[in-house]
Amino acid sequence: MADNGPDLIPAERQIAAIISRADRMLAAAVSMALEKAIEQAAHDLQAIGQDGATPVLQYFASVVHQQMYCLMCGADPDTLQGGDPDIACHVIRNSQNIAKHYWSADIEPYPAK
Repeated sequence: MADNGPDLIPAERQIAAIISRADRMLAAAVSMALEKAIEQAAHDLQAIGQDGATPVLQYFASVVHQQMYCLMCGADPDTLQGGDPDIACHVIRNSQNIAKHYWSADIEPYPAK
């Protein structure tokens, strides 16, 4: 893949590498936490005789997504109260742009203000 970004000085390359490594560690930790949540829910549901009732990965991923959305917008994740509606719109628009660009979604992102 061609790198079309700016030429970085050595210190900037080090910073980018550190941040990239932290990004990968975070993604791995989230994936591991999702798997652990599924395993724990399956175990606890089996204990009460509810085999096969474990929520799927996407359910737990949506819980994480909502928490992160609130964090980015400054809202309370328990009540969904507060937060900056302008940031919320930017986050939604970014998601729409990703869906359109990478997955060919038939969507027109919210227009910028």
